[in-house]
Amino acid sequence: MFRSLAVRNYRIWFIGALVSSVGTWMQATAQNWVVLTELTDNDAFAVGITMALQFAPQLLLVPVTGLIADRFDRRRTLMFTQGAMMLLGLSLGVLLVTGVAQLWHLYAFALALGVVSAVDTPVRQTIVTDLVSDSHMSNAVALNSASFNSARLIGPAVAGLLIVVVGSGWVFIANAATFLAMLGALALLRTDSMRQHVRGPRQRGQLVAGFRYLAGRPDLVVVFVIVFLIGAFGMNFPIFASTMAVEFGRGAGEFGLLSSILAIGSLAGSLLAARRDRARLRVVIIAAGFFGLAALISSLMPTFWAFAASMVLIGLGVVTVLTTANGYVQSTTDPALRGRVMALYMAVMVGGTPVGAPIVGAVADAFGPRWALGVAAASGAVAALIGLGWLIVARGMHLTRHPQNRWRPVVRFADAPTAALAAIATQPVEVVRDVAAEQRVRDRDRTLVPPVPTDRLVPADFSEEVALTTPIPLPKPLHRLTEHPQSGRRETDAHCETGGRCEAASAT
Repeated sequence: MFRSLAVRNYRIWFIGALVSSVGTWMQATAQNWVVLTELTDNDAFAVGITMALQFAPQLLLVPVTGLIADRFDRRRTLMFTQGAMMLLGLSLGVLLVTGVAQLWHLYAFALALGVVSAVDTPVRQTIVTDLVSDSHMSNAVALNSASFNSARLIGPAVAGLLIVVVGSGWVFIANAATFLAMLGALALLRTDSMRQHVRGPRQRGQLVAGFRYLAGRPDLVVVFVIVFLIGAFGMNFPIFASTMAVEFGRGAGEFGLLSSILAIGSLAGSLLAARRDRARLRVVIIAAGFFGLAALISSLMPTFWAFAASMVLIGLGVVTVLTTANGYVQSTTDPALRGRVMALYMAVMVGGTPVGAPIVGAVADAFGPRWALGVAAASGAVAALIGLGWLIVARGMHLTRHPQNRWRPVVRFADAPTAALAAIATQPVEVVRDVAAEQRVRDRDRTLVPPVPTDRLVPADFSEEVALTTPIPLPKPLHRLTEHPQSGRRETDAHCETGGRCEAASAT
């Protein structure tokens, strides 16, 4: 489960990313609280504008940010983006502590943070491939997800405590301090042990190369469709948790408890994904169906605590989908285009929320929160059916009888679902003959085994120096055959001379 942590560079990266993720969740919690309660009079629309300003750049700048991840040194790029986000958090924290912050300051901060995050996200996702080998890539991606969900358990609670004790401005300053852990981790990475990612040639059409590559990979298109459906209609957890808490007559405390319980399932899903040897497309499809079933079960729960327990299943299902899909996309994509494809992946995952959240919210207002969970269940079922249909049509998946047990069905494929691995182009390797080295090898062979004329090949010449082997002693006969000249009878003689040869006597 934790095999990637045996790699020094990844271990340092993991610790720095965990500390920084805790700060990120602290800041996200404080940001919404400041806009809602300190700079406005419970204006939810202002919170929506802040979120739109923060996430819109990730959609609009997809071609550019993906190309940056593929073209430039990822370690240096991350040092720049992480340093910029540290300065942004520190500046806003100082404005809040001194009491001069206004709403437009938060809007500007959210927009600037969104632009920097748009560059940071694909680079942070793909640098994992530079730290570990291909066999550890899926495990490293899953552990990154586990780190993120662990921070999700810690960050909001710490932020709430700091807001009460010292004020919201100090939360932003504390978040700025957590970036020092990431910058320190990047500085400690051994560059000589990092894999140099393949950089494509400079030519026209590089901004849209990721789109063209994705269009030629139908398996990735299926993964993107599944992620979009789950992200748009299934990952609206604030809507589900808040409306169901009201449905059961609970308050803000229980609402926060539901978020923590969801994070428990998410962390479990990340760790289970880390145990698998590699990311498989069929796991993404099965997990999508499992998420739909979990959402359906949650919509039928009769009590608050039963619903809270079912949230663990929802978190387990959705994180299994996202973590496995992330690992599959990274491990099967052409290394020269990995940054651009991952930028598209993150845009699809994040961009689905503005599309699905209003629909889910409208369903919850019109028909109740249980029907909103029904929409999430339907999205998981549709996503699983799309993936299953593609396996049947494109890969020839079918059921057949087990060769040893006729009553046991097994799944077979006309074309393996992982055949897309062959789509990764390999770089040609030029082979240069070293004539001088070959001549030295021939001279050495003649020195070790000197040529022997054919007329001089006698048993004495086959020694250790010539044959380069250890002599094998032959067994010596214990008896000698003799013949009595008078009677013509043959007898064996049991005593041969030591070290001599036992020869049969001639029969005359």
